Amino acid sequence: MIKSKFSWGNLYLIFIFVLLYVPILYLIYYSFNQAGTMNEFTGFTTEHYEALAGDTRLIRIALDTFRVALLSSLLATIIGTLGAIGIFFVRQRRTQSTILGLNNVLLVSPDVIIGASFLLLFTMAGFRLGFYSVLFSHIAFSIPIVVLMVLPKLQEMNTNMITAAKDLGANNWQVLKSVIIPSIKPGILAGYFMAFTYSIDDFAVTFFVTGNGFATLSVEIYSRARQGISLEINALSTILFIVALGLVSGYYFVQQQQRNRKRKLTDVDPTNHQKAVTP
Repeated sequence: MIKSKFSWGNLYLIFIFVLLYVPILYLIYYSFNQAGTMNEFTGFTTEHYEALAGDTRLIRIALDTFRVALLSSLLATIIGTLGAIGIFFVRQRRTQSTILGLNNVLLVSPDVIIGASFLLLFTMAGFRLGFYSVLFSHIAFSIPIVVLMVLPKLQEMNTNMITAAKDLGANNWQVLKSVIIPSIKPGILAGYFMAFTYSIDDFAVTFFVTGNGFATLSVEIYSRARQGISLEINALSTILFIVALGLVSGYYFVQQQQRNRKRKLTDVDPTNHQKAVTP
């Protein structure tokens, strides 16, 4: 019975991954189609990538998109990490639960509502829509994601280390820099990559708060797709997919290196608890 359930579970996972990745592979395959359509593959060509390289407007939009993603994810990671630390050290359980609830509401709220809210806010404040309106919006919806990534690492942290550091005379800044941040570094990195990914592919919020003269790739691809299918978009999507795959692979590589380093330190540390109790 256990083997049967295990095999059915594997079959379900394979089906889900096929369902998710086949459309992406289909898009990548036709980005090399000589015919210029997605109806029939007539021959291999790289002309769509060459056309993409010569499209200065799309390249500028791609650079603006990455600029927004890098800045918003960096600032959201800093704010979200400090916010998660603040939530963790709230002593009253009811207050902590209330703050976490407010944070989670932003995660489950529809992007359309968030985008419309930001649009009303910027309009009422007389703020010009453009790069900074998109940047501030991306920072705002990325902060709850970072908080959600960092909090579990704070809960796993050994709080006795903080007490020991304070007993040795460390001030709050030294405790934060030398004890807390190193302990939650994997959560911070995870929050940054998640915020970066959400910022890169966000459409709904960006669509509301972008202005004339500024656009992101998601908005530009949507506007071009309405005019007709262009395999230049396939080429761009292929490059973005490869970049995202590289970032995810790099993140897991760094995580694996950290695990291996910790395992080696544990193996050579004579004060290791397991070794201490071994006869």
